[in-house]
Amino acid sequence: MIAALLFPLQSSSSSDQDWLLFVGIGFLILILLLAVIFLSKFLTLWLQAYMSKAQISIWDIVGMSLRKVNPGVIVRAKISAVQAKVPSDTQNLESHYLAGGNVINVVRSLIAADRANLGLDFQRASAIDLAGRDVLDAVRTCVNPKVIDCPQVTAMAKDGIQVLAKVKVTVRTNIERLVGGATEETIIARVGEGIVSTIGSCDTHAAVLENPDNISKTVLSKGLDSGTAFEILSIDIADVDIGKNIGAVLQGDQAEADMRIAQAKAEERRAMAVALEQEMSAMVVENRAKVVLAEAEVPLAISDAFRAGQFGVLDYMKYKNIEADTDMRRNLGPDAGPATGV
Repeated sequence: MIAALLFPLQSSSSSDQDWLLFVGIGFLILILLLAVIFLSKFLTLWLQAYMSKAQISIWDIVGMSLRKVNPGVIVRAKISAVQAKVPSDTQNLESHYLAGGNVINVVRSLIAADRANLGLDFQRASAIDLAGRDVLDAVRTCVNPKVIDCPQVTAMAKDGIQVLAKVKVTVRTNIERLVGGATEETIIARVGEGIVSTIGSCDTHAAVLENPDNISKTVLSKGLDSGTAFEILSIDIADVDIGKNIGAVLQGDQAEADMRIAQAKAEERRAMAVALEQEMSAMVVENRAKVVLAEAEVPLAISDAFRAGQFGVLDYMKYKNIEADTDMRRNLGPDAGPATGV
């Protein structure tokens, strides 16, 4: 009976041990599986770095992932730098990535600059990249100068003839002034200003057409690349054309303006003459009114003369005769002679 009670207890304890063993083994397998999955994405990068002698451990790669750094970008950049024998530091690459820079572009620019012996280091390249400039394109432009096709510039010589000039400017990047230096727009504006001033100082447009290279020489000697991110190598005249005769147009406009001023002054004099005529007409009417008033006093004076005995009947008849003769002559026309008494 005791044996019967012991055998079930032994079988029960052995089954519990087997169950715990299976659980422990499964847990270990799960941990190993998760570790393999976690490390598998970093293992390839580590193998690439190890085979390229980039000196990046797998724990460094894991740390990059935890620091929100793309380990693939850093590993590729470090491998490129090591293979090209360009000095690079993993921490600097991570710092530049976290600052928002283009790590691959910076490393490529360092490789290109090292091949061309430009003396570009990581600090300057990263500063150029963080400033918003394409550092790789800047290095390429420094090695292989580019041509800026400037728009057509319109200027006028001293003789009033318009000259149209089109130039091409060959520039290369100045690494030392790339950060904080002016861009291509400043170069184009300065070259245009120099062309306008050079053509404007010429006595005739023929002088410009005879020696167009004087424009490029004069403009190039002014140091237009000062304070810019480029160095001007040459300024070449692509085309020179003749435009309008601005001097003749200005003279015509001036003559038309003078004519309008003369017309305005003549109209002013005419208005003054009309006003004077109206004023004289008013004076004539006023004087006629005075004459009428004076003539109205004649009968009164004759009456007073009759009373005083100073005017007789014969005098009165002679006066009437002269008055009738005057009326007759006035009715005949303005050419009649003066009145004569009887």
